[in-house]
Amino acid sequence: MDQQSKILEGKYPAKAHCAKVASYLQTRSANAAGNAVIYLEGQKTVLIEDNDEPRPFRLTLFIPDLNPDSVIWSGLPLVPPEALERYDIDACFPNSQLPARLSSLAQKDSDIRFYVKDIPRDAFLSLAQTTVSTDTKLLHPAIDECRVTKDSYEIALLRKANAISTIAHTAVLHAIPTARNEQELEAAFVAACISNGAKHQAYHPIFGSGQNAATLHYQHNDQPLSARKNILVDAGAEWDCYCSDVTRTMPLSGSFDPDSRAIYSLVQQMQSTALALLKAKVTWETLHIRAHEVAVQGLLDLGILKSGTAEELMKERISVAFFPHGLGHYLGLDTHDTGGNPDYGDRDTMFRFLRIRGEISEGAVVTVEPGVYFCRFIVEPYLKDERTRRFIDEGVLERFWEVGGVRIEDDVLVTKDGYENLTTAPKGIEEMEKMMAGGC
Repeated sequence: MDQQSKILEGKYPAKAHCAKVASYLQTRSANAAGNAVIYLEGQKTVLIEDNDEPRPFRLTLFIPDLNPDSVIWSGLPLVPPEALERYDIDACFPNSQLPARLSSLAQKDSDIRFYVKDIPRDAFLSLAQTTVSTDTKLLHPAIDECRVTKDSYEIALLRKANAISTIAHTAVLHAIPTARNEQELEAAFVAACISNGAKHQAYHPIFGSGQNAATLHYQHNDQPLSARKNILVDAGAEWDCYCSDVTRTMPLSGSFDPDSRAIYSLVQQMQSTALALLKAKVTWETLHIRAHEVAVQGLLDLGILKSGTAEELMKERISVAFFPHGLGHYLGLDTHDTGGNPDYGDRDTMFRFLRIRGEISEGAVVTVEPGVYFCRFIVEPYLKDERTRRFIDEGVLERFWEVGGVRIEDDVLVTKDGYENLTTAPKGIEEMEKMMAGGC
């Protein structure tokens, strides 16, 4: 049994995660010396009709009561003994006991403080007539920040999600020769995930062929593949609520034409350059700028950009016309995971859409996903602007519209002195073309 499987045989470290949040709250709360309760409610699933000496720390999980009518339709839900077996928690009770147990805590310690996210529902309101101290502001940012770094169990879950995504991306490569439209390739991906135990996608998959690949979050996935050069596949499996997020750009003919090959090579250089700089305490902005510098030089070498030095083009932010999004984001329970502190009001177009700002912590998992796109909606305003049009050679650019867009995205664990790539899906011109030609 491999190390990943051994880790996942154990209980989900829920108590350790809550202790991490509790430690955060203790360092930032005016009530740090007193006892406290962290109260966090889950969200109900909405069904569509017809279809120095550490203080003792305890984690109690409350789950829905057994509803006989629901059992008839959906089978037995999770029950307390199963929850105690699956999760590292101290106790588990039905929701019906929650009001009484919360009231009991408040009665035993009048100085106890409750940390609550947002406005709680009825179960917590039983305390409304007491003098209990409640903080509704600190828990949310505490959870957001503590989710940034991952423990070994979470990393094992992310590896598992990536391993299934590798199988699914490989299935797409093998399906391309006989596929007629984007949805057939999406079906191949989803089928591979489900057959390997991942019933849910981490996000809506993106299967954009031809110029559709220039739309960053293309959604239709239903267009014919004929007479198109490439397809951008941004899709990832979810495993036990943890996400993978992987993008590959594949040649529909089995091999990249010269223009597509040139752009793919440029994007791969952008990614490898950023990865070479990635380590704990580096700023995300540093990596993002470096990726843009590589893009500028590459577009100059191809003749798409002209009439200026690389430094001048960087100052004018011309590369944003072709690389308009951020370099990546945190990854975990959400695809765009918490803690990035983005500043979408930034007036600098190069940084406006960065989902991560500032230093990266050891133990964080990030995506590194540079891209170069030929989107008329984005590029044409630059061609109409007298200040920026002189930097773009429209004659050369004309050749590249049909390339659409190229993005390469991997999920990466940040270490003290570098990184570990969790993504093993086929990547690179030679590897993908070999596989599509019937290689391994």
